[in-house]
Amino acid sequence: MDRTERLAELRRRREQSLAGGGAERVAKMHEKGCLTARERMDLLLDPGSFVEIGTHVTHRARDFGMDARRIVGDGVIAGWGTVDGRLVYAFAQDFTVFGGTMSEANAKKICAIMDLAMDNGAPVVGLNDSGGARIQEGVLSLGAYADVFLRNTMASGVVPQISAIMGPCAGGAVYSPAITDFTIMVEGTSHMFVTGPEVIRAVTSEDVSFEDLGGAMTHNSKSGVAHFAVRDDADCVRHVRRLLSFVPSNNAEDPPRRAATDPIERRDPGLATLVPDAADRPYDMKDLVRRVVDDGDFFEVHEHFAANLIVGFARLNGRPVGIVGNQPQVLAGVLDIDSSVKGARFVRFCDAFNIPLVTFEDVPGFLPGTRQEWGGIIRHGAKLLYAYCEATVPKLTVVVRKAYGGAYDVMSSKHIRGDYNVAWPTAEMAVMGAEGAVNILYREEIARAADPAGERRRRVAEYNEKFASPWIAAELGYLDDVIEPEDTRPKLIAALEMLRNKRQTLPFKKHGNPPL
Repeated sequence: MDRTERLAELRRRREQSLAGGGAERVAKMHEKGCLTARERMDLLLDPGSFVEIGTHVTHRARDFGMDARRIVGDGVIAGWGTVDGRLVYAFAQDFTVFGGTMSEANAKKICAIMDLAMDNGAPVVGLNDSGGARIQEGVLSLGAYADVFLRNTMASGVVPQISAIMGPCAGGAVYSPAITDFTIMVEGTSHMFVTGPEVIRAVTSEDVSFEDLGGAMTHNSKSGVAHFAVRDDADCVRHVRRLLSFVPSNNAEDPPRRAATDPIERRDPGLATLVPDAADRPYDMKDLVRRVVDDGDFFEVHEHFAANLIVGFARLNGRPVGIVGNQPQVLAGVLDIDSSVKGARFVRFCDAFNIPLVTFEDVPGFLPGTRQEWGGIIRHGAKLLYAYCEATVPKLTVVVRKAYGGAYDVMSSKHIRGDYNVAWPTAEMAVMGAEGAVNILYREEIARAADPAGERRRRVAEYNEKFASPWIAAELGYLDDVIEPEDTRPKLIAALEMLRNKRQTLPFKKHGNPPL
């Protein structure tokens, strides 16, 4: 092959690589409202920044007619580029080529960029759209998945990993996204499940649709497997880019800080009346968070799952922080199995990547009931406790209203190395609420009283004054201050500035053993 022929072959290969599985299959993707792998990659990365690796890779399978079906790139596009000028490694499975199935060859491309990400300290983004393991390759494709899983595990807590599910993701393929830090699913076009509807129907006689079994809202609201549900491919990529804006490139860096336009000393008088006088009346904790953080910008994570606890990212004076807060509008903000697991995973992510934690507390305790106890609330609740205890990032806590029982300890209390703990004057901190405590402590006195209702009110007021007042905790040193609600923002920013060089270590160990 002479020079002219080699150049012609190069052009042919480039054209085939750009064409994917061909115009007909590309058209079918567009008919479904989906973008192609290259279109997705172009949206994700800054214009002109993408550098592809493994462009000419093809599979090595020879059986089942595969020898005659060799497409340049082999169903995955991989490489690096920038997002807002920062280095990011990414791969996109191409459903137009062999259904985006995983082969030994294209797995090596994915592994190559993950190795580069670890070596160079940059995030990895996977745009998943695959029919699973390529059955024509047998155990080779299964081994390929294991190679990816190992790298997901080694990269965990070292570089951020984000999975976008933009089509099918089934069988063993689901375990790579499950190990990554965040999973985003596209409504109507993405699915995740270990076994599909047909297998379930054959084994258990259950009749379930693809969407109900493993659709975006199923995994966002029921299983908690996914963290975001988005409208379409473009919205999915926007979420990835926004998520990256809050996190550092690796665990040795601080998160990216922005110039702040929201004044540090801004006070919001509306916070003083946000919490109702009646302890059993709800309010929206998200409203409180938005009033405190920069420009009211709160990027919520896991919005549809365990809504009694909110988690997400925001900024204070331009500095990214992780927000954790009880939500009084849902189950009175009580902690249960799902919210404990949700909170623990988020706290551990923030701690791994040097993102300070700000906790807004209004928790009446752990949810009672046989379903919770038999489901392991002790074990699952301990996950959140373990995560907060282990975290060494700056930890700031604002007790807004209730802080009862063991949940008081769990929610980043001073006793588990909280750095700056304050309360509003509306705070109530005790073993339990006044009504329940009075029923136990003064049952007989109330029963004997000439006016039982009046006696109960008197005892409740007395209990709140003696045991539940924030001043008691402040006098004991369990709170650093009791603050006016409108001072919350400047107080938190000042504490973050004070803690900007915090260095805290854990005892030497291979790793801990959390109650998984």
